[in-house]
Amino acid sequence: MTYALITGSTSGIGAEYARQLASLGYGIVVVSNRREENLQMADHLRSHYGVEAHPIYADLTRAEAAREIFDYVEQRALEVEILVCNAGMLLFSSLCRTELQALERIVALHCTTPTLLCRLFAARMMERDRGRILIMSSITAWTPYPTISHYAATKAYLRSFAQSLWYELRGTGVSLTTVFPSAVDTPFYDLKAEHRRWLLRLGLMLSAEEVARKALRAMFRGRRRSLPGGWTKVEAALCACLPAWALLPVLKLPAVRRILERV
Repeated sequence: MTYALITGSTSGIGAEYARQLASLGYGIVVVSNRREENLQMADHLRSHYGVEAHPIYADLTRAEAAREIFDYVEQRALEVEILVCNAGMLLFSSLCRTELQALERIVALHCTTPTLLCRLFAARMMERDRGRILIMSSITAWTPYPTISHYAATKAYLRSFAQSLWYELRGTGVSLTTVFPSAVDTPFYDLKAEHRRWLLRLGLMLSAEEVARKALRAMFRGRRRSLPGGWTKVEAALCACLPAWALLPVLKLPAVRRILERV
């Protein structure tokens, strides 16, 4: 059996990746910093899809996390054919009002650990002449985003890193797909159920199931990127062409000012 290793696979989009890949017959390596949820997800995948599932508890903000995950897989001779770098965190705040520890964690989680995981697993995939890597970036990678400057910058790093790695992997049998979702109906957003329903109906927010399905379709087709949803494509095009000064009026909005002034 070949495996898909998915970080942040106990909730949101990561859980959808786990379920959808398990439905295709892949064993799943469940990775997150939620020990009990890891065990529950692994049991769910075994009982509902009849596949092998290995739960790994890991704090992905630790420098040693990527090596420990890789060593776990190697010691058990698990053939990871798909690597999904999905784990993420989002906090709304201005940079100067954000705790230093939180900044260290988000940079490690979004930049350091995915880079090291790709280094370790891509090398092993190249030895086998096959493999697939899926990296979760964000629509925020395309333009400055006040109130989430730290988040957007790390997602821009993933965009640049993945694009460069895509070129390096060409002709090796290893594909790389980067996903740039806009707003997704996950616990990231503290919204009322009614507001979620309206945003979903208008297409301004996508379900985790839809994002995962479209991202996996792009990955299996060997596409370089996936921008799930019509609004996401429009938003990316606007972000790519708008000058930075166009954001200045946004900073005057009351909701944005409240976030920037939050202690």
